[in-house]
Amino acid sequence: MALFSQTSQQGFQALLWKCHMFWPVSRCRQLFAAALSIPNRKKINCFSFMTSSSTALPVDPKETDVLPTKKKSEIDCKEGKGLDEETKETPEGKFQFSSSVGAAKKWSMSHVLSRHKFSNVQPPEKPLQAEEWNKLREDFQSPEIFEEVMLNSMIRCNSPIDVAKSLLTHLAKRNGDIAYNMLVKYLTLCVQQGRVSEIRDVYDIMKVRFKILESGAYNLVIRGLSNSNQWRTALTVLEEIKKVMIPSRTCYESCIKAASRHQEMKLAFELYNEMLAKDVVPTLDVLQSFFDFSRGMKGVELQKELFGILLYLRENQIYPHKTFMRSIKLWFESLPGGNWRGHLTNIKDSGQCPVCKHQLEDSNLTEEEYSNLSERIIRDVIHGTDTFRKTTPKELEAFQTFVENRLPFDIVIDGLNVSHVKSRRMQCENLFDAVNCLAKENARLLVLGRKHMLTNSSNWKREIMKEMQNKADFFFAENISEDDAFLLYATLRSGKHCRFVTRDFLRDHKACLSDSLTRHLFRKWQRGHQIVFFPSAEGRSITFLPALRYDCVVQTTGDTWHIPYKDVFEEKISYQVPRKWLCIQQKL
Repeated sequence: MALFSQTSQQGFQALLWKCHMFWPVSRCRQLFAAALSIPNRKKINCFSFMTSSSTALPVDPKETDVLPTKKKSEIDCKEGKGLDEETKETPEGKFQFSSSVGAAKKWSMSHVLSRHKFSNVQPPEKPLQAEEWNKLREDFQSPEIFEEVMLNSMIRCNSPIDVAKSLLTHLAKRNGDIAYNMLVKYLTLCVQQGRVSEIRDVYDIMKVRFKILESGAYNLVIRGLSNSNQWRTALTVLEEIKKVMIPSRTCYESCIKAASRHQEMKLAFELYNEMLAKDVVPTLDVLQSFFDFSRGMKGVELQKELFGILLYLRENQIYPHKTFMRSIKLWFESLPGGNWRGHLTNIKDSGQCPVCKHQLEDSNLTEEEYSNLSERIIRDVIHGTDTFRKTTPKELEAFQTFVENRLPFDIVIDGLNVSHVKSRRMQCENLFDAVNCLAKENARLLVLGRKHMLTNSSNWKREIMKEMQNKADFFFAENISEDDAFLLYATLRSGKHCRFVTRDFLRDHKACLSDSLTRHLFRKWQRGHQIVFFPSAEGRSITFLPALRYDCVVQTTGDTWHIPYKDVFEEKISYQVPRKWLCIQQKL
């Protein structure tokens, strides 16, 4: 998309790139605004990034109080440091817009691979003139992506802004325009260095040039502004985004943290509740920040909001990591006059807390809950339009007949899942160990297998399979079938006592349940019936942990809170429940 109309572009370019040599910058701004038919706004400043280093406008150092510019010595260019995790949310080639409406385009795989070949290109240490950039471009192996590779290198090495400005000046003079993805890369560098004036300038220019920005560009703008003393401007940008799309999680969380840092917790929670209402899932990082920034603060409403976060963890079976858990503990203990005290502990198999002696919630469902859940799963998951189930009506009917003729079972095993527990052993040996271990107490076992297990092969020995079939019932589904639905059906039809063995989290089947209450019951039933297994320390056997008799979720009695936690952050939800707890008591 051109910065100016095609009819006036050539004449304006001549004016644009020469006027700063003769006139004050303020006059150049007026000309730029007039040429675009927009009001003469203080913050629209084309020359703040389109001039050489000798004429670039100075940046107010007070605008970078939160995200200071890093020194060159602090950046390891070769190792690619200086581009943090949030900046990486704008991957190379992601911001490709059409010339008419700014619609995203996909780069070809060959283009992506060609850029990776130049990941170690070193940018110049000082601004270059046009002829110097031309010389570097001519000598470059792939001139057509020279500017993109160079800007990526500047981001990686945290190059001085003036170096990037001189490259964009050269690019605009040569092409008469600067592509969207080039502007985003420059914006990334500005955000990385906390250059707030440049962030605002580029955003204003991009708004004029493009009808709608890509979400990654909005993320950068809001992140850069929220980490400065102009953080309220980020709220204005957030409102602008709402007019065209649902803001991303990064946008919401950057604004939430900015409000929290400035002790505006009411505003922070308004944004948090808004993102939940829009089904934008918060990260543990922003949830933890609420407890960190609220430490020692008074207010009944604030306390209710933070209790609400703990209940959010409960409803979604989220386990905080150790650092998050400590923030929760410190917040409770900092409440003025609250007299809360927290202790770390391990809950006994009986479900009683060793610290406060409270009995945790039972993992078993009531008869009514179990009956309702069983009916809903069989209706919605087994017989419903479960898109994750790959089987045929004929096979499903055969399986149901097989199960009904052999009920009840004590343990249902996902055979293929268990067979992969130790990669260096034959799959049939892994399954054989599991069956032998689980059959020790004369438990009735059902193993769900695949037909390829019956074919004598390097992983599936016929004699071992025959020996296992003497100790357990086996149902062999087609090789392409999805056996999770079979697992659920056999377990539920066997009764409340029956447990199941798999490392799958079964989240797809939970999603098929239509209401939140049923999904909650499904997770509670799963927590109390799924047997966890893993290879032993020496790798010679499989260790099984029985399903817990108590429910492993955040729970409260009013004057106590019990919060299960994990030692480290886990990006993906695990089927394993933690064994460590934070017990918080209020001493009255």
